[in-house]
Amino acid sequence: MTTPNERLADLERRAELGGGQDRLRRQREGGKLTARERVDLLFDVGTFEELDKLVTHRCRDFGLEKELVPGDGVVAGHGRVDGRPVYAFTQDFTVFGGSLSETNAAKIVKVMDLAMKMGAPVVGLNDSGGARIQEGVVSLAGYADIFLRNTLASGVIPQISAIMGPCAGGAVYSPAITDFNIMVEGTSYMFVTGPDVIKTVTHEDVTKEALGGAMAHNATSGVAHFAVPSDRECILLIRELLGYLPSNNLDDAPRVATSDPVDREDASLDALVPEQPNQPYDMHDLIQVVVDDGVFLEVHQHYAQNIICGFARLGGRSVGLVANQPKVLAGCLDIDASVKAARFVRFCDAFNIPLITFEDVPGFLPGVQQEHAGIIRAGAKLLYAYAEATVPKITVITRKAYGGAYCVMASKHIRTDFNFAYPMAEIAVMGPEGAVNILYRRELQDAADPVGRRAELVAEFREKLANPFVAASRGYIDEVIHPRMTRAKLIAALASCENKRDKNPPKKHGNIPL
Repeated sequence: MTTPNERLADLERRAELGGGQDRLRRQREGGKLTARERVDLLFDVGTFEELDKLVTHRCRDFGLEKELVPGDGVVAGHGRVDGRPVYAFTQDFTVFGGSLSETNAAKIVKVMDLAMKMGAPVVGLNDSGGARIQEGVVSLAGYADIFLRNTLASGVIPQISAIMGPCAGGAVYSPAITDFNIMVEGTSYMFVTGPDVIKTVTHEDVTKEALGGAMAHNATSGVAHFAVPSDRECILLIRELLGYLPSNNLDDAPRVATSDPVDREDASLDALVPEQPNQPYDMHDLIQVVVDDGVFLEVHQHYAQNIICGFARLGGRSVGLVANQPKVLAGCLDIDASVKAARFVRFCDAFNIPLITFEDVPGFLPGVQQEHAGIIRAGAKLLYAYAEATVPKITVITRKAYGGAYCVMASKHIRTDFNFAYPMAEIAVMGPEGAVNILYRRELQDAADPVGRRAELVAEFREKLANPFVAASRGYIDEVIHPRMTRAKLIAALASCENKRDKNPPKKHGNIPL
């Protein structure tokens, strides 16, 4: 007869073995870490405290009563990441394919509830074949319980999901609600309906990778925010991302010491923006020169590349960066770029992260497809997000700021605190060439030298209207700055926003144009 201590030791050993040595070996041979290896890598050494390690499923049908695995396919608990409390759950594919049961859903819900109560981020590592079919509706109820917690926690604590294996059917909606979604290339996929169902219904032939692989969701659908080559890099990215974020919506993001001088100037910026207004340049070059130590964590790197979003630090303080990218679609705002930036802006606002905007935008992308697909609604989302945001907002116009896009990209008129512009910036209803063609159409038709006359009129328009000094004379631009001074000006503006207090009218919530 075993003693209580011996029984406990046996249960703990079985829990740590998950689905057994053979299945753990197959998991590793498939290029994946095991659930416990993932947890060990996520948390600071020796800090993880597991909850519900001995929970087993309650289904006594379909032969499941013969296979009771302690933990039931989920490792859940809390620990520390860089010394800060974090809650996490990771699905164990070696136990019933990581399928969601009534009991392991309850484990996930418990961790999420505790994270909310304690004001700490929650990380979900997904590796599951979906709902446990043998449990029927109670498994589906478990998903709904999780979705509710995701929704209630949104904007209260950071939520990060990693797809580290299959994630299909109803399971996809939890990661879709969370703030950031990371996928592992080659081993992860997510979709509502798989290739077999699609082939039956629509007669389309598609592989799992093409339908819902890491790059499909990073570059095409925009469902995922990051793609990484391995489980290890996925976990390390989660740790890095958490370093930019506060623990909850009442805290500020952690500050770090930096040896990068706050008043550092870089003469290379004076020549970064080309003299020719139609010549592209890479906005990444500006960002890397300006931020602390040139470190920039880009979000949604592969999606809607005409706009750049991501995290960096200025003077040791976390900031969210939004920047038009002149190298792609000339930096125009289209549907995908507007939605991408709007979601990022709202995240930063929810978690007290100041917003820095680098603007070089000739307008919204024209075209029948964009209009019919709802560019008006999408642009309104970005406008709404910026206007609603009460965190410190600072904008630098590097070159073009035309039309409605000028208003949308954190202009002074939607409560941006500090607006700067480079001397070569052009702020107008439209570009000088387009404006001259409209305003002086008849004169140019009758001119003896239409090319020369057009050049004169363009220069006159640029002198009178399309420059930052007109906007500065009205207070719409606080200061016209030399590009080399960008870092120092941004850090000084951030410091002056240290105690900013702003709020929106009392209401249950607004009605963003979804």
